[in-house]
Amino acid sequence: MKLSKKYAASVKLIEKGKKYNTAEACDLVKKTATAKWDESIDVTFKLNIDPKQADQQLRGTIVLPHGNGKTKKILAITDKVDDAKAAGADFIGQQDMLDKISKENWFGFDVIVATPNMMGLLGRMGRVLGPKGLMPNPKTGTVTNNIGDAIKEIKNGKISYRNDKDGNLAINFGKASFTAQNLTDNLNAIVDTINKIRPATVKGTYVQSCTISSTYGPGIKIAI
Repeated sequence: MKLSKKYAASVKLIEKGKKYNTAEACDLVKKTATAKWDESIDVTFKLNIDPKQADQQLRGTIVLPHGNGKTKKILAITDKVDDAKAAGADFIGQQDMLDKISKENWFGFDVIVATPNMMGLLGRMGRVLGPKGLMPNPKTGTVTNNIGDAIKEIKNGKISYRNDKDGNLAINFGKASFTAQNLTDNLNAIVDTINKIRPATVKGTYVQSCTISSTYGPGIKIAI
């Protein structure tokens, strides 16, 4: 396969077979992001878990120290209108907003946050919201009576993670325009979280590999 000149040059910056510490890798990934636009920086874990086992499914949230550079539009389904508005929700409503989704196929938002008393309404939308990963869930903090705090956390850099069917887990943790230190802080927060949530039933090596990369850049292996 023929590589582009920019990609080939980026590959040469990476020492073959070496696993870098997080600071070295974050400094290097900025140098491999050669696109004219602000590339995203992602980390991918290959984990020794069996997603078919309920106790080995990884799902939750992380508050990144510096956010990931993406501003999420939040839809609040709640009767606590003033709290949601003060916290910065982009859209607020109840059945009216759910009707807009079902009747107009409207998805002009990234996250739904709801109070528990609204889950009866949202439950009817499972077939629409579930496949898109938009159904609020207490495990991710998107179903709560403290809806104002939940909205503020998401606006300030709270992200969700979930393993795929093969036991891999990918998380976007910044942009190429971030400083290397900010990327390092974010990556360290993620690595710490992944290590802390290791399922008790996992035997042997838990993190089989960890790699970071920019959108169009080569992978850089991390020593965990």
